[in-house]
Amino acid sequence: MNIASIVDSAVLGVIEGLTEFIPVSSTGHLIIGEAILKRGDASASIFDIVIQIGAIFAVIWARRARVFSLAVGFFTDPGERLMGVKIILAFLPAAVAGILLHNYIKSVLFSPLVVAISLIVGGIAMIFIERSVRTPSTDSMDAISYKTALGIGICQVLALIPGVSRAGASIVGAQLLGVERRAATEFSFFLAIPTIIGAAVFDLYKNIHQLSANDIPIFTIGTVTAFVSALLVVNRLISFVGKYGFEPFGYYRVVAGAVLLLLIYIKWV
Repeated sequence: MNIASIVDSAVLGVIEGLTEFIPVSSTGHLIIGEAILKRGDASASIFDIVIQIGAIFAVIWARRARVFSLAVGFFTDPGERLMGVKIILAFLPAAVAGILLHNYIKSVLFSPLVVAISLIVGGIAMIFIERSVRTPSTDSMDAISYKTALGIGICQVLALIPGVSRAGASIVGAQLLGVERRAATEFSFFLAIPTIIGAAVFDLYKNIHQLSANDIPIFTIGTVTAFVSALLVVNRLISFVGKYGFEPFGYYRVVAGAVLLLLIYIKWV
């Protein structure tokens, strides 16, 4: 392990943590970052998945009281069991689609060009939806119905396309289904827990033969930096969204996608 690989892993961990829970696509940013850093080894895609666990631990820590309440209450509290079932229901569509389409997505869609197009299209859609969304009918995470939870899960399937954003698909989908933006963001946090952990376990199972003991320090650095940077975002995102909405992220996506297209054109990535 050399200094360059340590720095690269730390940088990618920070990118993951800062982008996982905002609607700009962490996977897309990691693909761009690895293209710029010229990281194309076999373990790179597994690294991207594993460091997401650091971001998930940030949510678990930041929302530890509710996470504990859900985990324990699933067996003892009807209200918490209801919430747990909704999260599972929202998790299932992407889980099934991810298993069925895993090889195609990894081999065909993981490219800077796909990310650039997804960023731009998703950004325009986000701006339009943010401006046109109606008065929400659901003002809290606990008030989300089974039907709405399943609808959010179906929207999250779009995030299998790199550049779309898991957070963006689930949050904007929830808004379209009548969920208030802060409640949609909070639900997205909890939906991320089974989604990302499931993806990490599945990817490790499929690619465990490509890993070695030498990867452990690099993966650890990326995971720790992802945890720290994600914690900063999780603790501030709800208040930011309540004040500014998601339109700023839409503009960011369009600009980032346009810059990426330029970088592709001049062959920087």
